[in-house]
Amino acid sequence: MSGAAASPQALAGLKVIELGQLIAGPFAARTLADFGADVIKVEAPEGGDPLRKWRLLKDGTSVWWQVQSRNKRSIALDLKEPQAQDIVRQLVREADVLIENFRPGAMEGWGLGPEALHAINPRLIMLRISGYGQSGPYRDRPGFGVVAEAMGGLRHLTAEPGHVPVRVGVSIGDTLAALHGVIGVLVALQHRHATGQGQVIDMALYEAVFNCMESLLPEYSAFGVVREPSGSALPGIAPTNAYRCADGGYALVAGNGDSIFKRLMAAIGRPDLASDAQLADNAGRVARVTELDAAIGEWTSERTVGEVLAALDAASVPAGRIYTVADIAADAHYQARGMLQSVTMADGSELAVPGVVPKLSLTPGAHRRNAPALGQDTDQVLKEIGLSGEQIAALRQRGIVN
Repeated sequence: MSGAAASPQALAGLKVIELGQLIAGPFAARTLADFGADVIKVEAPEGGDPLRKWRLLKDGTSVWWQVQSRNKRSIALDLKEPQAQDIVRQLVREADVLIENFRPGAMEGWGLGPEALHAINPRLIMLRISGYGQSGPYRDRPGFGVVAEAMGGLRHLTAEPGHVPVRVGVSIGDTLAALHGVIGVLVALQHRHATGQGQVIDMALYEAVFNCMESLLPEYSAFGVVREPSGSALPGIAPTNAYRCADGGYALVAGNGDSIFKRLMAAIGRPDLASDAQLADNAGRVARVTELDAAIGEWTSERTVGEVLAALDAASVPAGRIYTVADIAADAHYQARGMLQSVTMADGSELAVPGVVPKLSLTPGAHRRNAPALGQDTDQVLKEIGLSGEQIAALRQRGIVN
């Protein structure tokens, strides 16, 4: 398949057990898998991870699944069954990392909480992702990414002033929590390298969102300011906005650096603004942002998006268009950076999937293996921990594995 690994994998030899489903936990595990970790995904025998059926399906399986579960192995276990819980304990003996995103208390109810697992393997790193974390008054509430985005402060800002706040359009809260979780795993691995000790990473969805809210809290603390929605502008930084063009499209222009602002004003034919001493720094520009937006908008309204971008590129002013996925799929830079990869599906058809990030010079990640069918690797994984074919057959007959 395209993108197959030809270089050493940075996380080769790392064994990860994934007990989560849907987005946050599996995204974290996929990120580790992209860089060589052996991720064993544990799914329910009936139906597996619900993501298999989310959004658009090809031959009965979500194409999103092909991204979220690439490079993983799948085993099907009914975690409500004591024998399945025993299998998880056996897997944990040789595991480096366990990832779960169930509601707090679920793992403890199965006898798979941190104390129990660390008694088996003190070196285990356990990443726990939940809506509100493993402690606090909200810990037992069900929490999805959309709720976390609201609680973390993001949803209040994603609107035009006076209009209903809108969601980002992707599960950004889950993804932010997953990436923070991966950071936690890598930090914990470094600590384990020094001490031999595993630990628990408690990652709350809302905290991952809140961690990205920049100056929101200190501005409230120092000045009592509650930041309000500002549409496509960025409050307190000017000029930066989306400007309508003659062809009906929008150009995103970021002229908020002092020298960049002067180049922008020269490019739009406003040398008077470029030389205005009141506009020499950001504070002065913020005070007159309405005037600046009007000047830039008047200039863009007489030009197509392409003409605007060509002029601003020549002036070394950061600017861009709003991409649809069709624009992304046709973009030469995406292609040159390896961000548009093609994988061959089981039926021989080709599917475009995102490339791997971040890009490492010596040990880059890669798409090594397509997303597995439900329970595709059950027999192999169970044999690796010492179960015989007869034992596996007996478990399958009872519906404990698939």
